Amino acid sequence: MKQVTIYTDGACSGNPGPGGWGAILMYGEHRKELSGGEAHTTNNRMELTGVITALEALKEPCVVELWSDSKYVIDALQKGWAKGWRARGWVKSDKKPALNPDLWARLLELCEYHQVRLHWVKGHAENPYNNRCDELAVMESRKYRG
Repeated sequence: MKQVTIYTDGACSGNPGPGGWGAILMYGEHRKELSGGEAHTTNNRMELTGVITALEALKEPCVVELWSDSKYVIDALQKGWAKGWRARGWVKSDKKPALNPDLWARLLELCEYHQVRLHWVKGHAENPYNNRCDELAVMESRKYRG
């Protein structure tokens, strides 16, 4: 299987508010940037959308090294929380509804299609790929400011 490295980030001006996401996909010498946004969304929805869109861009099952500064995304996948929410009908262990079940359902499907290795990266630090994803996300969010 091909090995791909993906960095993603999400941003929101206000929470909820105008938001954006950015992703960088790298395979060998190839590098592709993706980004998008929504007029009224949340930071967590943008974090999830960035990961989902990047994984959906892959045309075949891949081994993916996924880097994100979102503890929400990394922890929910790595610690099995999202699978637990799905198993309980999108209810968290505290009996409250899980947020963003539509996005989590799609992300879990993609994680079952690809071999995804999760990595947390400190946001707004010295990582140029994470910083570029943040730039893309913020640029997208600005398109929706009234």
